[in-house]
Amino acid sequence: MKKGILLSVASSALFATMYYYATLMQPFDGDIVFAWRILMGLPMLALVVQRARGWGAVRQTARDFSRGRFLAAMIACSLLLGVQLWLFVWAPLHGHALNVSMGYFLLPLVMVLVGRLFYRERLSAWQTWAVAFAALGVGHEWWRLGAVSWTTLLVALGYPPYFMLRRRLRVDALTSLWFDMFFLLPAAVLVLQSQGADVVRLFAQHPRLILQVPVLGLLSAVSLAMYLAASRILPLTLFGLLSYVEPMLLFWVAFLLMGEPVTPAQWLTYIPIWIAVGLVAAEGARNLRGRAVSTGGRRSD
Repeated sequence: MKKGILLSVASSALFATMYYYATLMQPFDGDIVFAWRILMGLPMLALVVQRARGWGAVRQTARDFSRGRFLAAMIACSLLLGVQLWLFVWAPLHGHALNVSMGYFLLPLVMVLVGRLFYRERLSAWQTWAVAFAALGVGHEWWRLGAVSWTTLLVALGYPPYFMLRRRLRVDALTSLWFDMFFLLPAAVLVLQSQGADVVRLFAQHPRLILQVPVLGLLSAVSLAMYLAASRILPLTLFGLLSYVEPMLLFWVAFLLMGEPVTPAQWLTYIPIWIAVGLVAAEGARNLRGRAVSTGGRRSD
């Protein structure tokens, strides 16, 4: 259990580090950083698959590509995730780091609503209050600006279709992620080809980038490996609770390290959303503790 918690928190810390690391790769823009993340991350992911002995599942899934609809759905999954991977490295370079962190705060709450609307899962009293507080925060932001940032909406509303489609395909997480990255490889190559001369010039002008690019792939692969390892070790409830560590770290990285300002009025948006996240986390911790007590009681009998 302790090892799983350590791996989960460490992976969140590495994701937050990569969020800030993207800003250190300037003058590369977000498109080029995204392309290098895919290009360098894929071989690193191959090592993760090898260590997990997952190539058999990869080959089995590839054989299923003979079904056209299955292949189309897998490509759609890849495109949905690709948008999120691009946004993750584009946002900190273009002043949207805080907006993206808010999207990650809202995502678990949106998934609660998706479960209710599409899978007829009932909301508990805690979840109902959480959704109400989240709606209050989003409503305040809408009232303050007349809209919610498109980057916030892209995270909060863009991930659920990906998770729903992946759930429908019934492909294990590591195999699905391998093909997600594999299908994004042509896009990464096209981005680098379209800016080939500029990329070579930037490498010549900033030799540090020659070392920074492989480190980007290493950060991506190690954080992913830790995340997947934690998902296999921890109970799902505890694993879900620890997923709230990442958006919290992203917020403080954007606020403290990137210098994105938070006005007094914006705190009235963030605080209700944080209360909502706290309610969901508290309910999960309560349920987890109850199961632990129940299990301990059965073992003592």
